[in-house]
Amino acid sequence: MGILTKRDGPIEVVTVDFPPVNALPVQGWFDLAEAITQAGRDPDVHVVILRAEGRGFNAGVDIKEIQRTAGYDALVGANRGCYAAFGAVYDCEVPVVAAVHGFCLGGGIGLAGNADVIVASDDATFGVPEVERGALGAATHLARLVPQHLMRTLYFTARKITAAELHTHGSVYRVVPRAGLDEAALEIARDIAAKDPRVIRAAKEALNGIDTQQVHRSYRFEQGFTFELNLLGASDEAREEFLNGR
Repeated sequence: MGILTKRDGPIEVVTVDFPPVNALPVQGWFDLAEAITQAGRDPDVHVVILRAEGRGFNAGVDIKEIQRTAGYDALVGANRGCYAAFGAVYDCEVPVVAAVHGFCLGGGIGLAGNADVIVASDDATFGVPEVERGALGAATHLARLVPQHLMRTLYFTARKITAAELHTHGSVYRVVPRAGLDEAALEIARDIAAKDPRVIRAAKEALNGIDTQQVHRSYRFEQGFTFELNLLGASDEAREEFLNGR
């Protein structure tokens, strides 16, 4: 359980395993950031695959941890941990392939949205339920997956979108049966890994350099409103309602 790493030739496979739903505690986000960063710095790694065990790819932050921690330490930790993990995916020195199955919610959107390639199983759904949790965030990354007005609709309604629908927008590269997801991720990773790693690393840096969206700054801006909602009490009320209704 936790953040697991495994080497497959020049491919580093990073697995998230936090049962039952891969809602990561504060330390889990920082551990994930460290695993991805270290993989990218390793000259023998050409590609990183980010995947998960269990029922879904990622359910965001561990709300129970936030609620049982007095004060704002857990909230600030979750904000900083998510910022670190999302940033690690984006800034990773080699391409990151996200292999998404089941649910990809909240923080999962931050990870997948910052990945370079997304492959998904046909049961995968993507969404940002933050407005129902009294928080804001990951609109930055959802906007990388769908057009602006659809992003706003999904964000305001907290509705989910399927992998097949995202495939029509070009943000999900392939949709495959659940049993074939790992192999599909390895297939595209091997294709990338076969290229000259000097060129691929330069290409990753160049593509980030010409990106029109400043993902780090815009996500940090969103997080400021999350903290404001906590100070107003709206977030605490929403989290309690969510946990009591689960």
